Amino acid sequence: VMKSHHNPCVPLFVMLISGVSSQPMMTLEPSESVTPGGTVTLSCSLSTGAITSSNYPFWFQQKPGSAPQLLIYSTNTRPSSITTRFSGSISSDDAALTITGVQAEDEAGYYCAVYTGSSGSVNHSDPARWGTETKTSLVFPP
Repeated sequence: VMKSHHNPCVPLFVMLISGVSSQPMMTLEPSESVTPGGTVTLSCSLSTGAITSSNYPFWFQQKPGSAPQLLIYSTNTRPSSITTRFSGSISSDDAALTITGVQAEDEAGYYCAVYTGSSGSVNHSDPARWGTETKTSLVFPP
């Protein structure tokens, strides 16, 4: 067993995927890292302007081989099954997801979505499913 003299970091990787140019583009912040037990905030921005409560920001978590799970809706509302370690907010015109007390079980992909009001559409950061731009993966090193 190898022993480490420093705390392991949890890198957050953003995988950029080309979006549909006619859709508002959503982007998540570049990668950052956090130590287990720490706090991390993911931010999601919209190319057409500020995200507000009227966009009803959503956040989803997806683990490999599983369907996306709704974490947050309407900016900061959690389904009853979701731990209070996940919280949503709007900060500096972006939607934000804060994860406190980061744990190994948080290793997953994270997606944001907003309602834009145009033709009743919801713009999502996973283009393969919903049609715009990025995914943030929370990954623990081996």
